[in-house]
Amino acid sequence: MSAAPLLLRHDDGRGVTTLTLNRPEAFNALSEELLEALQAELDKLAQETDLRVLVIAAAGKAFCAGHDLRQMRAEPSLDYYQRLFAQCGRMMMSLQKLPVPVIAKVQGVATAAGCQLVAQCDLAVAAPSARFAVSGVNLGLFCATPSVALSRNLPRKAAFEMLATGDFISAERAQDLGLINRVAPADQLDAEVQALVDRILGKPRLALSMGKALFYRQLETGMAAAYDDAAQTMACNMMDASALEGVQAFIDKRKPNW
Repeated sequence: MSAAPLLLRHDDGRGVTTLTLNRPEAFNALSEELLEALQAELDKLAQETDLRVLVIAAAGKAFCAGHDLRQMRAEPSLDYYQRLFAQCGRMMMSLQKLPVPVIAKVQGVATAAGCQLVAQCDLAVAAPSARFAVSGVNLGLFCATPSVALSRNLPRKAAFEMLATGDFISAERAQDLGLINRVAPADQLDAEVQALVDRILGKPRLALSMGKALFYRQLETGMAAAYDDAAQTMACNMMDASALEGVQAFIDKRKPNW
């Protein structure tokens, strides 16, 4: 019998794709092979013009336990580690570059690069049983690459406390700090994610695509440059037919015809 695929893909026919990490026996650790599978799918999705939303999910009890430590320990060389973390960083950035919202559906523990994966997604919904940590420091390894995404989601002191202690935080605390958007009972997690997806599907793809790119771009610039960029983005967005129709529909007091 052939081994189960490391990554499952499901398309719902509405432009919503779900990628499910499928290494439950290894707590969905990000092996080199799983990173490659994720990268391959993200590269494909980036070219699919009918894509509207991407959901990142996981099989089993854990969402993602970070990098595969057994695999990492088997080849202790600087060259190998540089390639591995560059590979992971490229995959994470592909999520940000994807021109549609990306939602993490977190049903269990997310640690180290798994917590990074949640932070890298644009939105996140978690079950109450989900817990989050950047726990590499407990093994003598500061979670440097996860810190990039984490520090762009959380207040600085909260992010550094997680990085310096390796302690877990609850789903409720993660929501308070801004790591996730919503907490939903386990039996309602799918429905909560679907409700968020449905809200997104009711908006024009181009507006969200332009807006997502601008959102991350402006975060890395000074305020004056950010306003210049935002003004140009809004002007270009306003020239799109969907925006013109949306404004006209508001004036006419009717639903837009998108």
